[in-house]
Amino acid sequence: MSSNQVRGLSEEGLDEESVTQYLQQNPEFFERHPQLLARLRLQHPRNGTTVSLIERQVEVLRDKYQAQEQKLTEFVRVARANNVLADKIHRFTCRLLKTTTRAGAIAQIEASLREDFDTFHALLLLASPEPVGEAAASQRFLRHVGSEDAVFRSFDALFATCKPRCGQLRDSQRDYLFGSEAAGIGSVALVPLGGQPPLGLLALGSVDQERFHPGMSTEFLSRIGELVTEALSRD
Repeated sequence: MSSNQVRGLSEEGLDEESVTQYLQQNPEFFERHPQLLARLRLQHPRNGTTVSLIERQVEVLRDKYQAQEQKLTEFVRVARANNVLADKIHRFTCRLLKTTTRAGAIAQIEASLREDFDTFHALLLLASPEPVGEAAASQRFLRHVGSEDAVFRSFDALFATCKPRCGQLRDSQRDYLFGSEAAGIGSVALVPLGGQPPLGLLALGSVDQERFHPGMSTEFLSRIGELVTEALSRD
């Protein structure tokens, strides 16, 4: 092997790809040439100064550690938030289990949304005539509507998916659901109830534009929808 060759790497083939490939195939290279570690200088990614290869490796490892620490912190935050939601769902379920009538279930649904979930703008919209005995329920929370109502039919896409949806609504839909409070609603969660034909929907509104955003998980909303549907199936 000539002086212009290093274990199979010729001067003619010296380019970045060849060097990269060579070092990958010969990870012990710097063990054989430790003096190079002290001579190699790299630009610092933050302040523009030059540092040794070892210092740069330490910096890379530190950045990776910080990124992993941030991910772990986010995982912990999400886990804690999910635990809080799970506790609220548990209380919601216990409230419904204690009821024996449809009217009682509706009253507990409204109370739980307000007291347990801090949701002060909520509407239970049912596609059915108003039964006798539900007149005592809050008219602000409960509304009956014909299944052929034009604005109600504008939610057909939601009913077709049978999945909750979060975010913004058309002005006509927001006004239809929240009436005089519509102007102050920043975000909405819509929870379809039942199958086909739909039983109705549960609409949750918030003045906070980020509380119900399109990217949020809807698993817990789906559970609430299932519990409400089952409770409203009572005679």
